[in-house]
Amino acid sequence: MPTTARLFSHVTAQAPGKVNLSLRVGTPRADGYHPVASVYLAVSLLEEVTATPRQDGEITVSLSEGSSAFVDPAVIPADSSNLAARAALRLREHLGLEPQNHGVHLEITKQVPVAGGMGGGSADAAAALLACASLWEAGLSRQALAEIAAPLGADVPFAVMGGAAVGLGVGDELTPLLARHPVYLVLIPATTGLSTPEVYALLDRLRDEGTLPVPEGDPEVDRELVQALTTGNAEDLALLLANDLQVPAATLVPELSEMLGLGLEEGALSGQVSGSGPTVMFLARTAEESFQLAARIEDRTGVAAVAVHGPVHGARVL
Repeated sequence: MPTTARLFSHVTAQAPGKVNLSLRVGTPRADGYHPVASVYLAVSLLEEVTATPRQDGEITVSLSEGSSAFVDPAVIPADSSNLAARAALRLREHLGLEPQNHGVHLEITKQVPVAGGMGGGSADAAAALLACASLWEAGLSRQALAEIAAPLGADVPFAVMGGAAVGLGVGDELTPLLARHPVYLVLIPATTGLSTPEVYALLDRLRDEGTLPVPEGDPEVDRELVQALTTGNAEDLALLLANDLQVPAATLVPELSEMLGLGLEEGALSGQVSGSGPTVMFLARTAEESFQLAARIEDRTGVAAVAVHGPVHGARVL
């Protein structure tokens, strides 16, 4: 029987970026990783990966010209270190496929800011997994792909699954949330990235110095925030947004505090840094209010502001 790679000239898949509505971070474990308690929300800023068979067994990556203007091509790895390439390689090895007959080129169309705390690289990996699984006729369920994705990073399984979820452990222990009501956000995409390890290291330092309190035990998710998300109460949700990485991120990039203040002045219900930053997000009541807020921020600052919503679907083949 011919392989799917011979039947299809290419397969394209999409996967969503994410925000952390809540991100609580514990003290480092013995292995150096920080335990977290997070509420993930997949948002309507999507990464797209097109997988095309190669006959030489290589796994290669390129950036599409259709990528967002705020994505700098120079910072996107075009070699095997790219997370999408690593995902394709992991899937090929998991399936036991012969490399020489299962090379693939991955063309990535990026919309999620790079190193912006929104899991753009993880979304690339999730989309690459799904595209290659279809190309190679793997017949794997979404849950199976999420399990394969887990070693690639805590955000990759969530990008596969999408929706909304609680993440524990290092963020990879996912429990889906039934969030039927949309959440409307305005994102201020980062023009420069922040190193996630650097943000975590500064958090530890600020705690050691006594600038920030040291938490006791493993962090937990705020049940009231989960309830506000599942019932669609934007006003309650606004009061419960939390991010332990916001202070260190804003310490490294002081302009973040200024942007947060400006968004509140322009009518946002609440605002915070997304993940490890430096992307900033603002909460609005309705889709119309989110578009109006984005326009006011752009008019006042001249920087890009993008209205998005969530939860949205996880990785899917187009």
